[in-house]
Amino acid sequence: MHYLVTGHTGFKGSWLSLMLQMQGHEVSGISLNPPTKSLFVEAGLEGTFKHDFRVDIRNKKELSDAVLKINPEIIIHLAAQPLVRESYKFPVETFETNVIGTLNVLEATKQLQNLKSALIITTDKVYKNHNHLRGYVETDELGGDDPYSASKAAADIATQSWIKSFAKVPMAVARAGNVIGGGDWATDRIIPDLVNAYSNNDLPTLRYPDAIRPWQHVLDCLNGYLKLIDYMLATGKGGEWNFGPSLDSKHSVGDLSKAVSAKYGITSKAWTLEEESQPHEAGYLLLDSSKSRSALNWNDKLSFTQTIDWTVDWYRSNSPALNITREQISNYLKV
Repeated sequence: MHYLVTGHTGFKGSWLSLMLQMQGHEVSGISLNPPTKSLFVEAGLEGTFKHDFRVDIRNKKELSDAVLKINPEIIIHLAAQPLVRESYKFPVETFETNVIGTLNVLEATKQLQNLKSALIITTDKVYKNHNHLRGYVETDELGGDDPYSASKAAADIATQSWIKSFAKVPMAVARAGNVIGGGDWATDRIIPDLVNAYSNNDLPTLRYPDAIRPWQHVLDCLNGYLKLIDYMLATGKGGEWNFGPSLDSKHSVGDLSKAVSAKYGITSKAWTLEEESQPHEAGYLLLDSSKSRSALNWNDKLSFTQTIDWTVDWYRSNSPALNITREQISNYLKV
């Protein structure tokens, strides 16, 4: 099968592209250039794609031309502006990328003859947050206070509208939780901040240590995406789908930090607290993924502890980035 992955130079895109290649698929990509410090660069993934276009998804003409040249059978749309604090600095660009960019991808599918299915990735933060003590389900109200969450909720709603109005093949929306794993070097994300601090025998600064998040290993998340693709190809049905850890897995930012610090032998104080006023972020956020578990037979293969182990083991490995990434994918597929 020939897959197009938008955002293939990003963290999740790099893991997904390599996972698909290891399963025997052809993979093409559309993305911006990656930063020098990234999994894509460290693993040497450039040159491994059938087509590799560096296109801004806000540019409708360039994007359309690239999609037509690739002519994929499956599209997984990951490309986005993914950072909450960045969205406060650049709100217009965030909405342009996440909403208009997504619609540009969808519009580009109209010209494809070989397309069999498409999956649009949004986020757990599309749900209007009421700090529910239960997990959000797919039919809950969408919304967002910060520009990132609002832009992704808008993209989700726009995608649902587009699918109902124009889709000729099964398409779906996937909403995933806080994905972590080796090879994430993005600015202002929790795992890179923890790894950079603890590996230098320092302490990270946390903004909201008590905030509850649906932590999930990147491979569990991507496995859900691929199971959903298989489901759409088999049934012709799309819809909206959550992919998050078990509702029993309720861990705060502080819990994550303590678990990572313990792997580095730091067992006393695990962080310092950010004293400056911070932009709003949800305090309690969990996903109810019962629909995916039931209909797709999807489950987390890795527990919270295993997720931390695999993540820190990746960063502390002496193997080249490509080797340790391939090894973890291979081990995951055997579980």
